[in-house]
Amino acid sequence: MGGLGSDATIETADVVIQDDRPSKISMAINIGKQTQKIVWQNITLAFVVKGIVLILGAAGLATMWEAVFADVGVALLAILNALRITKHYTMQ
Repeated sequence: MGGLGSDATIETADVVIQDDRPSKISMAINIGKQTQKIVWQNITLAFVVKGIVLILGAAGLATMWEAVFADVGVALLAILNALRITKHYTMQ
């Protein structure tokens, strides 16, 4: 696909390998699997933390500021967790 693919094919593809080495397909599959694992980790973390803060807030033990900090903290942790993929695959 590197320099031989048509523009229409490149535009409609989900993944485009920029050189003519088919061995990159396995790397793309591995990146996809790793990404899916990290997405589920981030979703689980977000639900657990927000559930805990919701319960504490309903019991009167958490303030609005603590809920905001928990929400922002979960977002930052999700971003940092997702950056693990880019760090691992840019070194190859």
